[in-house]
Amino acid sequence: MNAVGPMPPWPLAAPGAHVVVALSGGVDSAVAAFRLLEQGYRVSALFMKNWEDDDTGGFCSAAADFASARTVCDRLEIPLHAVNFARDYKERVFARFLADCRAGLTPNPDVLCNREIKFDVYWQHARSLGATLMATGHYARCTPLNADQALLKTSRDADRDQTYFLHTIDGAVLRRTLFPIGDLTKEEVRAIARRLGLHNADRKSSTGICFIGERHFKTFLRRYLTDAPGPIRSIDGALKGHHDGLMYYTIGQRHGLGIGGPGEPWYVARKHLADRTLIVAQGRRHPALYRRGCLTAAPSWLTDPPAFPWRGLVKIRYREKAHACTVEPAGEGLRITFTQPAWAVAPGQSAVFYEGDTCLGGAVVTTADDENPSGQTTRQG
Repeated sequence: MNAVGPMPPWPLAAPGAHVVVALSGGVDSAVAAFRLLEQGYRVSALFMKNWEDDDTGGFCSAAADFASARTVCDRLEIPLHAVNFARDYKERVFARFLADCRAGLTPNPDVLCNREIKFDVYWQHARSLGATLMATGHYARCTPLNADQALLKTSRDADRDQTYFLHTIDGAVLRRTLFPIGDLTKEEVRAIARRLGLHNADRKSSTGICFIGERHFKTFLRRYLTDAPGPIRSIDGALKGHHDGLMYYTIGQRHGLGIGGPGEPWYVARKHLADRTLIVAQGRRHPALYRRGCLTAAPSWLTDPPAFPWRGLVKIRYREKAHACTVEPAGEGLRITFTQPAWAVAPGQSAVFYEGDTCLGGAVVTTADDENPSGQTTRQG
């Protein structure tokens, strides 16, 4: 059934080894489960529920996802387990997300969810089911390095590669993880699902932050945070309007500013927390939107840290083109200097490092350098 050939074998695997696959109800994890069966693993599926604040509001798809997962398991004839991690998620992911938003940062809860939930709490639960390996439907690849470490490699489908979200997971857990669809493209995954007769072969991929779903970000956040209004000013200090709170905006944001008038659109360039001022610049190529570098918090390395100064590639947001850079230690964190100025570097984002097709790890951006390519100086944002 699989025109692209079976999944490459994993050296840790023994015939009949028990693998628990994270089954979301989507096509990626469904095909991942099938490919594990092809390899001769003993496969169990585990559906995890991470959010339950508003199940009845039409935004949380947990019930529909679970029904889809059950249908997949019936088709593949594998057992399905379900577990509720909502409390862990709220304490270990969502609370941090709110704190970062309140501090004016641009957090990425999917990165934190992988480290704290999917590759920690989930793995412990998988072990309690007797599993020696776990698997997910992420677009990534893994190569054993030694008994306790593995190299995280980008997926064959560059447009779908998800290593950006995996850079903080524990190396020992990565060594026990399978990514069965990492050598496939999305279309190949869907083609396999169609040949298997899976109901979710053409199901729409999920996008955005999982607990927000399709709703408006600002409307959702207002349920948990109080508005903190302030002025919107241009780079030269002119008053352009007012905002309801810096937490509703990110660096580089264009929509939702409420600024009209002639000329090019306005973009968020800085956030001044002390006086709650949102600084905007007109035109996407305005110099104030570019930074030569940034500082980060303490890094997370998947294997041993590289020798410094290190030169390679860094991504500062998912699905963005990687930037050539030089990285050096700076206190407990790092200083990243971009070879060419980078657009819209936002504190709170993850800076993830790559050497060829290997993801080395990453760190959270704390401060973007003040200097911009025009030589002008502005306060940090």
